[in-house]
Amino acid sequence: MVENLIKEAEKKMASAVDHLKDELTKIRTGRANASLVEDIRVAYYGATMSLKEVATITVPEPSLIQIKPFDRGSIGDIESAIRNSDIGLNPINDGNFVRLNIPALNEERRIELARQIKRVGEEVKVAIRNSRGDAWSKTQELEKKGDATEDDKFRAEKRLNELTEKINGEVDKIVSAKEAEIMKI
Repeated sequence: MVENLIKEAEKKMASAVDHLKDELTKIRTGRANASLVEDIRVAYYGATMSLKEVATITVPEPSLIQIKPFDRGSIGDIESAIRNSDIGLNPINDGNFVRLNIPALNEERRIELARQIKRVGEEVKVAIRNSRGDAWSKTQELEKKGDATEDDKFRAEKRLNELTEKINGEVDKIVSAKEAEIMKI
């Protein structure tokens, strides 16, 4: 029973790390990356769809994202969706493609992005601690009910602490690598 709680906490923590990786791919590093725009919501024939559902997104150069709509009639909708998004890029519409030039980051913007990365990392660490806390409180309840021994409780606490420490170390490595990537000129 206690083992299941630990495995459940481990899955939640791994999910939090996956979320971190996903969030960090969306942060602009001065290099073109399709994940910067693929989840932008586009109004398309009365429905709202993600950009990757209405267009092909390619990265022909390190500083250029090229978007080719499946339906040329939606190019204006794609352009306005990009303008209204919070990515801070100005789309160029040539009638067939929407192009996004990725400018080089200045020092001030790099520092701001590094702070944003740290903030996302801290949010993930909070989620990890919450997963640990949930598993720990459930373990304590099991012990009070008599479904787990005191030894089980202390073993679970030790394993949860080790797991939390390990996952937090992984988060720190991911955040540090992304921060170094951004600060590199």
